[in-house]
Amino acid sequence: MIRTLSLDLETRSSVDLAKCGVYRYCESTDFDILLFGVSVDGGPVTVYDLACGEQVPEEILVAISDDRVTKWAYNASFERVCLSIWLRRTYPEHFRSYSIDGDPVQNYLDPSAWKCTLVWAAYNGLPLGLEKVGAVLGFEEQKLKEGKELVKYFCCPCKPTKSNGGRTWNLPHHAPDKWALFKKYNERDVQVEMQIQARLQNYPVPDFVWDEYHLDQEINDRGIMIDQEMVAQALRIDEISKADLTARMQKRPGWRIPTRSYR
Repeated sequence: MIRTLSLDLETRSSVDLAKCGVYRYCESTDFDILLFGVSVDGGPVTVYDLACGEQVPEEILVAISDDRVTKWAYNASFERVCLSIWLRRTYPEHFRSYSIDGDPVQNYLDPSAWKCTLVWAAYNGLPLGLEKVGAVLGFEEQKLKEGKELVKYFCCPCKPTKSNGGRTWNLPHHAPDKWALFKKYNERDVQVEMQIQARLQNYPVPDFVWDEYHLDQEINDRGIMIDQEMVAQALRIDEISKADLTARMQKRPGWRIPTRSYR
Protein backbone atom coordinates (compact mmCIF):
# COMPACT_ATOMS: atom_id res chain seq x y z
CA MET A 1 0.00 0.00 0.00
CA ILE A 2 1.20 3.52 -0.80
CA ARG A 3 1.95 5.56 2.32
CA THR A 4 2.97 8.98 0.93
CA LEU A 5 2.85 10.98 -2.28
CA SER A 6 4.96 14.07 -2.98
CA LEU A 7 3.28 16.06 -5.73
CA ASP A 8 3.66 19.01 -8.05
CA LEU A 9 1.32 20.00 -10.85
CA GLU A 10 1.66 22.24 -13.89
CA THR A 11 -1.76 23.44 -14.96
CA ARG A 12 -3.49 25.86 -17.28
CA SER A 13 -6.56 28.09 -17.04
CA SER A 14 -7.74 31.31 -18.65
CA VAL A 15 -8.59 32.65 -15.17
CA ASP A 16 -5.85 34.75 -13.56
CA LEU A 17 -4.71 32.76 -10.53
CA ALA A 18 -3.11 35.73 -8.76
CA LYS A 19 -6.26 37.85 -9.06
CA CYS A 20 -8.98 35.25 -8.55
CA GLY A 21 -7.52 32.49 -6.38
CA VAL A 22 -7.28 28.75 -6.89
CA TYR A 23 -11.00 27.96 -6.59
CA ARG A 24 -12.14 30.14 -9.48
CA TYR A 25 -8.99 29.22 -11.38
CA CYS A 26 -9.92 25.52 -11.29
CA GLU A 27 -13.61 26.08 -11.97
CA SER A 28 -12.82 27.55 -15.40
CA THR A 29 -14.06 25.27 -18.19
CA ASP A 30 -10.61 25.35 -19.82
CA PHE A 31 -8.75 24.37 -16.64
CA ASP A 32 -6.59 21.30 -17.10
CA ILE A 33 -3.54 19.55 -15.65
CA LEU A 34 -0.61 19.47 -18.07
CA LEU A 35 2.10 17.75 -16.04
CA PHE A 36 1.76 15.55 -12.97
CA GLY A 37 5.04 15.14 -11.08
CA VAL A 38 4.97 12.60 -8.24
CA SER A 39 7.20 10.57 -5.95
CA VAL A 40 5.71 7.49 -4.29
CA ASP A 41 6.97 6.75 -0.78
CA GLY A 42 10.09 8.86 -1.29
CA GLY A 43 11.14 7.09 -4.49
CA PRO A 44 12.32 8.64 -7.78
CA VAL A 45 10.15 11.36 -9.27
CA THR A 46 8.03 10.45 -12.29
CA VAL A 47 6.47 13.12 -14.49
CA TYR A 48 3.28 12.07 -16.25
CA ASP A 49 2.85 14.14 -19.40
CA LEU A 50 -0.94 14.44 -19.43
CA ALA A 51 -0.89 17.09 -22.16
CA CYS A 52 0.69 14.54 -24.50
CA GLY A 53 -1.68 11.73 -23.63
CA GLU A 54 0.07 9.93 -20.76
CA GLN A 55 -2.12 8.70 -17.91
CA VAL A 56 -1.64 8.61 -14.17
CA PRO A 57 -1.49 4.98 -12.94
CA GLU A 58 -4.58 3.57 -11.25
CA GLU A 59 -2.82 3.03 -7.92
CA ILE A 60 -1.88 6.72 -7.71
CA LEU A 61 -5.42 7.83 -8.62
CA VAL A 62 -6.70 5.65 -5.78
CA ALA A 63 -4.08 7.01 -3.38
CA ILE A 64 -5.05 10.62 -4.07
CA SER A 65 -8.51 10.03 -2.56
CA ASP A 66 -7.34 7.59 0.11
CA ASP A 67 -7.26 9.49 3.41
CA ARG A 68 -4.78 6.95 4.80
CA VAL A 69 -2.19 8.21 2.29
CA THR A 70 -0.41 11.43 3.21
CA LYS A 71 -0.08 13.83 0.30
CA TRP A 72 2.76 16.38 0.36
CA ALA A 73 3.12 19.48 -1.82
CA TYR A 74 4.57 22.97 -1.60
CA ASN A 75 1.55 25.25 -1.11
CA ALA A 76 -0.53 22.07 -0.97
CA SER A 77 -3.89 23.87 -1.15
CA PHE A 78 -3.22 24.47 -4.86
CA GLU A 79 -2.55 20.80 -5.65
CA ARG A 80 -5.44 19.61 -3.49
CA VAL A 81 -8.04 21.90 -5.04
CA CYS A 82 -6.73 21.30 -8.57
CA LEU A 83 -6.85 17.53 -8.11
CA SER A 84 -10.32 17.77 -6.58
CA ILE A 85 -11.73 19.43 -9.70
CA TRP A 86 -9.66 17.27 -12.05
CA LEU A 87 -10.77 14.01 -10.44
CA ARG A 88 -14.42 15.04 -10.40
CA ARG A 89 -14.29 15.87 -14.11
CA THR A 90 -11.97 13.15 -15.39
CA TYR A 91 -12.10 10.25 -12.94
CA PRO A 92 -15.29 10.72 -10.88
CA GLU A 93 -15.12 7.10 -9.75
CA HIS A 94 -11.93 7.95 -7.83
CA PHE A 95 -13.14 11.15 -6.20
CA ARG A 96 -13.91 11.07 -2.47
CA SER A 97 -15.04 14.05 -0.43
CA TYR A 98 -15.31 14.58 3.32
CA SER A 99 -18.82 15.81 3.99
CA ILE A 100 -22.50 15.35 3.25
CA ASP A 101 -24.64 16.51 0.33
CA GLY A 102 -25.39 20.21 0.50
CA ASP A 103 -22.14 21.15 2.24
CA PRO A 104 -19.83 23.06 -0.16
CA VAL A 105 -16.80 21.08 1.04
CA GLN A 106 -18.23 18.01 -0.70
CA ASN A 107 -16.56 19.31 -3.87
CA TYR A 108 -13.03 18.88 -2.51
CA LEU A 109 -10.63 16.25 -1.22
CA ASP A 110 -10.24 16.00 2.54
CA PRO A 111 -7.45 18.38 3.65
CA SER A 112 -6.69 16.21 6.70
CA ALA A 113 -4.85 13.82 4.35
CA TRP A 114 -2.59 16.63 3.09
CA LYS A 115 0.48 18.34 4.49
CA CYS A 116 2.16 21.44 3.12
CA THR A 117 5.93 21.82 2.80
CA LEU A 118 5.43 25.60 2.67
CA VAL A 119 3.83 25.50 6.13
CA TRP A 120 6.73 23.38 7.40
CA ALA A 121 9.30 25.81 5.98
CA ALA A 122 7.45 28.87 7.31
CA TYR A 123 7.10 27.32 10.78
CA ASN A 124 10.90 27.09 10.89
CA GLY A 125 11.38 30.70 9.83
CA LEU A 126 12.36 30.01 6.23
CA PRO A 127 11.29 32.13 3.21
CA LEU A 128 7.93 31.44 1.61
CA GLY A 129 9.16 30.89 -1.96
CA LEU A 130 10.36 27.44 -3.01
CA GLU A 131 13.36 28.91 -4.84
CA LYS A 132 14.38 30.99 -1.80
CA VAL A 133 14.02 28.05 0.58
CA GLY A 134 16.31 25.97 -1.63
CA ALA A 135 18.85 28.77 -1.70
CA VAL A 136 18.82 29.29 2.07
CA LEU A 137 19.22 25.57 2.75
CA GLY A 138 21.98 25.31 0.15
CA PHE A 139 20.55 22.52 -1.97
CA GLU A 140 22.73 21.30 -4.81
CA GLU A 141 19.68 20.98 -7.06
CA GLN A 142 17.68 24.21 -7.05
CA LYS A 143 14.33 25.17 -8.54
CA LEU A 144 14.87 25.98 -12.23
CA LYS A 145 14.92 29.73 -12.80
CA GLU A 146 13.42 29.35 -16.29
CA GLY A 147 10.16 28.29 -14.66
CA LYS A 148 8.36 31.64 -14.77
CA GLU A 149 8.88 32.01 -18.51
CA LEU A 150 7.76 28.41 -19.15
CA VAL A 151 4.65 28.80 -16.98
CA LYS A 152 3.72 31.96 -18.86
CA TYR A 153 4.24 30.23 -22.21
CA PHE A 154 2.32 27.00 -21.57
CA CYS A 155 -0.05 27.78 -18.69
CA CYS A 156 -1.55 31.12 -19.73
CA PRO A 157 -3.54 31.96 -22.88
CA CYS A 158 -1.56 33.55 -25.69
CA LYS A 159 -2.67 36.30 -28.01
CA PRO A 160 -3.77 34.95 -31.41
CA THR A 161 -1.67 36.34 -34.26
CA LYS A 162 -1.01 35.55 -37.89
CA SER A 163 2.45 34.25 -37.03
CA ASN A 164 1.13 31.72 -34.48
CA GLY A 165 -1.78 30.61 -36.64
CA GLY A 166 -4.40 32.33 -34.51
CA ARG A 167 -3.98 29.94 -31.57
CA THR A 168 -4.91 30.93 -28.05
CA TRP A 169 -2.77 28.31 -26.25
CA ASN A 170 0.82 27.21 -26.73
CA LEU A 171 0.95 23.41 -26.86
CA PRO A 172 3.90 21.01 -26.46
CA HIS A 173 4.41 20.57 -30.20
CA HIS A 174 4.70 24.32 -30.70
CA ALA A 175 8.00 24.36 -28.77
CA PRO A 176 9.35 20.84 -28.09
CA ASP A 177 12.58 22.08 -26.49
CA LYS A 178 10.68 24.33 -24.09
CA TRP A 179 8.29 21.50 -23.27
CA ALA A 180 11.18 19.15 -22.42
CA LEU A 181 12.57 21.81 -20.07
CA PHE A 182 9.11 22.34 -18.59
CA LYS A 183 8.95 18.65 -17.68
CA LYS A 184 12.37 18.96 -16.04
CA TYR A 185 11.09 22.00 -14.15
CA ASN A 186 8.13 19.98 -12.85
CA GLU A 187 10.41 17.13 -11.78
CA ARG A 188 12.84 19.48 -10.06
CA ASP A 189 10.09 21.11 -8.00
CA VAL A 190 9.14 17.75 -6.51
CA GLN A 191 12.80 17.00 -5.81
CA VAL A 192 13.29 20.32 -4.02
CA GLU A 193 10.12 19.75 -1.97
CA MET A 194 11.44 16.34 -0.91
CA GLN A 195 14.81 17.85 0.02
CA ILE A 196 13.00 20.30 2.31
CA GLN A 197 11.20 17.42 4.01
CA ALA A 198 14.47 15.57 4.50
CA ARG A 199 16.34 18.63 5.81
CA LEU A 200 13.59 19.59 8.27
CA GLN A 201 12.77 16.14 9.59
CA ASN A 202 14.40 16.97 12.94
CA TYR A 203 12.32 20.15 13.20
CA PRO A 204 8.74 18.85 12.88
CA VAL A 205 5.57 20.89 12.85
CA PRO A 206 3.46 20.16 15.98
CA ASP A 207 0.21 18.29 15.44
CA PHE A 208 -1.86 21.24 16.67
CA VAL A 209 -0.43 23.41 13.87
CA TRP A 210 -1.42 20.81 11.28
CA ASP A 211 -4.88 20.72 12.86
CA GLU A 212 -5.10 24.50 12.43
CA TYR A 213 -3.94 24.17 8.82
CA HIS A 214 -6.60 21.55 8.08
CA LEU A 215 -9.29 23.71 9.69
CA ASP A 216 -8.13 26.68 7.62
CA GLN A 217 -8.46 24.59 4.47
CA GLU A 218 -11.95 23.43 5.42
CA ILE A 219 -13.02 27.04 6.02
CA ASN A 220 -11.69 27.98 2.58
CA ASP A 221 -13.47 25.03 0.97
CA ARG A 222 -16.76 25.97 2.59
CA GLY A 223 -16.52 29.66 1.79
CA ILE A 224 -19.14 32.18 2.89
CA MET A 225 -22.78 31.52 2.07
CA ILE A 226 -24.63 34.60 0.82
CA ASP A 227 -28.08 35.32 -0.57
CA GLN A 228 -27.16 36.62 -4.03
CA GLU A 229 -30.65 37.92 -4.76
CA MET A 230 -30.67 39.91 -1.53
CA VAL A 231 -27.23 41.37 -2.33
CA ALA A 232 -28.41 42.37 -5.81
CA GLN A 233 -31.49 44.07 -4.40
CA ALA A 234 -29.43 45.87 -1.75
CA LEU A 235 -27.08 47.23 -4.41
CA ARG A 236 -30.04 48.34 -6.50
CA ILE A 237 -31.58 50.14 -3.51
CA ASP A 238 -28.23 51.78 -2.79
CA GLU A 239 -28.01 53.13 -6.36
CA ILE A 240 -31.58 54.42 -6.23
CA SER A 241 -30.93 56.11 -2.90
CA LYS A 242 -27.80 57.80 -4.21
CA ALA A 243 -29.63 59.07 -7.30
CA ASP A 244 -32.56 60.36 -5.22
CA LEU A 245 -30.26 62.10 -2.73
CA THR A 246 -28.23 63.71 -5.52
CA ALA A 247 -31.39 64.98 -7.20
CA ARG A 248 -32.61 66.54 -3.94
CA MET A 249 -29.28 68.18 -3.21
CA GLN A 250 -29.11 69.67 -6.70
CA LYS A 251 -32.40 71.51 -6.01
CA ARG A 252 -30.94 73.27 -2.98
CA PRO A 253 -29.78 76.86 -3.62
CA GLY A 254 -26.03 77.22 -3.99
CA TRP A 255 -25.39 73.47 -4.09
CA ARG A 256 -22.40 72.26 -6.02
CA ILE A 257 -20.35 69.08 -6.21
CA PRO A 258 -17.60 69.42 -3.58
CA THR A 259 -14.04 69.38 -4.83
CA ARG A 260 -10.87 68.46 -3.02
CA SER A 261 -8.01 70.90 -2.91
CA TYR A 262 -4.44 69.61 -2.93
CA ARG A 263 -1.39 71.39 -1.64
